[in-house]
Amino acid sequence: MTGNTDEGDADVVGMWVTADGHIRQELRADGRYDEARGGRRSAYTGRYTVTGDHIDYVDDTGFTATGDIRDGVLYHEHLVLYREGRQA
Repeated sequence: MTGNTDEGDADVVGMWVTADGHIRQELRADGRYDEARGGRRSAYTGRYTVTGDHIDYVDDTGFTATGDIRDGVLYHEHLVLYREGRQA
């Protein structure tokens, strides 16, 4: 499955940002993501899948990572991201 296509999976599509705005992660409906860091656009790109509130990422280089959505907040490895416009 990709993106948020299966019923029961978290709605993750959109822009997620750290509280300071330094890291911006766009989760697209086609199951792809694009992460910017500071002034570096597309620092990381790849695909993701959603199972319930859990996200599995596979970077285009093969690197893998995970994340979980809890109370509308995305906990991605050591990062805490909020939907754009809803930063803490």
